[in-house]
Amino acid sequence: MKICFVHDWLTNYGGAELVLKTFLEIWPGTPVYTLIYDERGTCQDIIRSTSITGSFINKFPFAKHNHRLFLPLMPLAIKQFDLSNYDLIISDSHAIAKGVTTRRGQCHISYIHTPIRYAWEMQEQYLAYARLDRGFRGLLARSLLNHIRRWDLRTARNVNYFIANSKFVARRIRNYYEREATVIYPPVEVERFKPTAKKDDFYLTISRLVPYKNVDLIVSAFAKMPGKKLVVIGDGPEMKRIRQSASENISIMGFQPNQVVEDYLHRARALIFAAEEDFGITPVESQACGTPVIAYGKGGVLESVNEGETGFFYNEQSIDSLTNAIQAFEKHPPLDVQKMRRNAERFNKDRFKHEIETFVSDKVYEIFSSVSLEGKTEHDETK
Repeated sequence: MKICFVHDWLTNYGGAELVLKTFLEIWPGTPVYTLIYDERGTCQDIIRSTSITGSFINKFPFAKHNHRLFLPLMPLAIKQFDLSNYDLIISDSHAIAKGVTTRRGQCHISYIHTPIRYAWEMQEQYLAYARLDRGFRGLLARSLLNHIRRWDLRTARNVNYFIANSKFVARRIRNYYEREATVIYPPVEVERFKPTAKKDDFYLTISRLVPYKNVDLIVSAFAKMPGKKLVVIGDGPEMKRIRQSASENISIMGFQPNQVVEDYLHRARALIFAAEEDFGITPVESQACGTPVIAYGKGGVLESVNEGETGFFYNEQSIDSLTNAIQAFEKHPPLDVQKMRRNAERFNKDRFKHEIETFVSDKVYEIFSSVSLEGKTEHDETK
């Protein structure tokens, strides 16, 4: 059976790329089709491990560093991949990858991190951030995103089976596409971390600095609590604004290698997490270290953090709500490090591999058995 993977873009390493990397551990050497890839970026290990086919967008200037500029071209680019020689197509999608063209007789399984955010629930936030929420440019941008939403809905019909990375995402797949999805939580490399009860006196947030991650909210909250230290690890387009709002008790470290991230995650008093995330791998890594999580209580984090046992939630994306949660955490008896570790181990990589392999083998058998029976029936009728 000939297999290929389809991925949105390989420019920065994150949760979706960890899933693709794990797919390649299960099925080594499988070809990968992706809109854009950067051989010098943080996805080098994936790119060097197999054959990569990029789209025509990959040849454009600035595509590898500002892929969102080319969003209008992405539905066309993904459609032009010729996958007709493959029996099984597995797309790893948080935007465009699931829209790849397939033919009758192929099996397309799509692992969905989220339906494309720009076109659905985050459209207004995206437009405001890009300053495209007013005037004629705003009308054009809304028209484009509405077109992409219709395209996204239409191409969902070409997927044989959906996998969601959380129950939260499965509900959105049901709401938007009117399709059911099997939940298989993404892999977390918990074996990289060792739980420790010894903590230093600082809080930590690790995130790409983009608007929906709400790191600015965390920084603003700690600016009003000068007696508490905050360390921010991560980089992105919001860096300048976040640096400007940081006070002396806040350290903005920018991008850091894995060894540094792991060191701070082990030593932090707690991880602060402010996004409404589809799943959220970092909170699981934090628990693997025995480091509690203080998170906004919506999204996939509700499935990975147990309130009062491995972390605390706050209910509004506001400074007061976050501040109250931190105060509640500090008044609470210390959380059980081993309990946090056991909770994190529910999401380990071996579990993911087993669930994915079982799902794929079951569905491939199911779909190709039905195709074989259809062919036999047609042959009998002709005869």
